[in-house]
Amino acid sequence: MVSGKVKWFNNAKGYGFIIEDGRTEDLFAHFSAIKMDGYKTLKAGQAVRFEIIQGPKGLHAIDIQSAAAEVMASAPEPAAARKIEPATENSA
Repeated sequence: MVSGKVKWFNNAKGYGFIIEDGRTEDLFAHFSAIKMDGYKTLKAGQAVRFEIIQGPKGLHAIDIQSAAAEVMASAPEPAAARKIEPATENSA
């Protein structure tokens, strides 16, 4: 997978463009190529990870995922919380 940023995305039309990091060529991004639960949308400037294929009119981004979601998915699970017993006074 490669990384990039969303140049723009039109929710009403269901498509937009992504720019791969270190490149200048726009990659077509269709809502059907977005891999996320719920409403499939992208925001301008959003960091994403994706694959690139040659489409009939140019390069297309597919398997588009939020880069933030990938970081969260690979983050280690938090350590289990320790149960701390309250201090008790010893009577002698």
